[in-house]
Amino acid sequence: MKVKKFSKISLIVTLLVTMMFTQLAVSFTPAYADGDKLDLKAEAAILLDAETGKILYEKNADTVLGVASMSKMMTEYLVLEAIDEGKITWDQEVLINEYVHNLSKGAGLSNIGLTQGEKYTVKELYEAMAIFSGNAATVALAELVSGSEKNFVTLMNEKAAELGMEDYKFVNSSGLNNSDLLGKYPAGSETEENVMTARDMAILAFRLLKDFPEVLEISSQSKLQFRDGKEYPNFNWMLPGLIYEYEGVDGLKTGSTDFAGFNFTATAERNGQRFISVVMKSTSKDERFTDTRKVLDYAFSNFGSEEILKAGYTSKKQGTVAVSKGKEDSVTLETSEAIDLVIEKGTEDEYKPVFVIDEDKLNEDGELVAPVKKGDVIGYVTVKSENDDYGFITSDGEKLASVELVASETVEKANWFVLSMRAVGGFFGDVWDSVSSMVKGWF
Repeated sequence: MKVKKFSKISLIVTLLVTMMFTQLAVSFTPAYADGDKLDLKAEAAILLDAETGKILYEKNADTVLGVASMSKMMTEYLVLEAIDEGKITWDQEVLINEYVHNLSKGAGLSNIGLTQGEKYTVKELYEAMAIFSGNAATVALAELVSGSEKNFVTLMNEKAAELGMEDYKFVNSSGLNNSDLLGKYPAGSETEENVMTARDMAILAFRLLKDFPEVLEISSQSKLQFRDGKEYPNFNWMLPGLIYEYEGVDGLKTGSTDFAGFNFTATAERNGQRFISVVMKSTSKDERFTDTRKVLDYAFSNFGSEEILKAGYTSKKQGTVAVSKGKEDSVTLETSEAIDLVIEKGTEDEYKPVFVIDEDKLNEDGELVAPVKKGDVIGYVTVKSENDDYGFITSDGEKLASVELVASETVEKANWFVLSMRAVGGFFGDVWDSVSSMVKGWF
């Protein structure tokens, strides 16, 4: 009887403990992870506010994957940079060599035929690359900028590091598999492809739009009328008039290979609000656009620009700084203008100000030195969420979401008599403190 009774008690205790831990497991499991919430088929994805680079959503953003023709965005960046620096011009003519000609005839590759010995302008080749993803045109531009595609690939990797990308490897300028390059692959092994993470691709897209916004003038074109008399459609089928048309989309680049799957880096703007999205390794050509639509729908439905701090805002805890040699011993600091930030709607109360003082403005004692004029820039103010969020795509993202911190009033320098009296007062104050400490030590 005792054994049976003990067994029943043991069973009851075991059931209670199991129920307790099951309940705890449920309570600590989020109802939806971001990837489940959007139900993406893509293996990796990321969403940014295009103005500040604030990350609004991500899924497996640090998984290294093939990027295919999205690689051409780096080629676009370097070509636009070379034009900006005066090294090449849009009207400059490029003579097509035998290799580029043969590559332009490559079976199964995205290309516009380029005739050996014929000259094409930089703009013609750039349009062929950016609109119809012309691989041979891309190689021709790479050779123009750096003398050889091998040199250009070195430049691509160097620029990636400069832009703050971390997990990437470029082995050619086009994004093809090296096995498609007719035995003339510039780097890596003969079957390698360019790889990077969705986060790195977002960095590239963000900097491309920031540094060369004119990129949209060509990426937004739904079709290309080339000199051969043929019309070539843009592979970005979300552009106006194409089968997955999406309001506001005007770039940037698709890409696909057997290794990389189907990728798309998109950007769209509505009512002055621009987002950047990246989806990588979607399951099909169509699915990459379906995935992108889900990400952009999520962006436009749930996020907007909100005023987090008003112009002239100051803080009781952080809003003053000591002033040396001034008529007043401190000065109040305030925001020069309002801080607007793209955030999830209804979460503005979660963001708190952070005052950052420029230490180069301070003396060794951490003070400003008079005179201080009203409006002098003393630092900057940014905001941070009380809840965990994804942060910014670049290391200086906080500064892009900040405003100047300025002196709210003028503090004039005190005259020599006042400074002398302060010095005398300070001397006798130190003497008194020393005597007081000595007397206390007697007792």
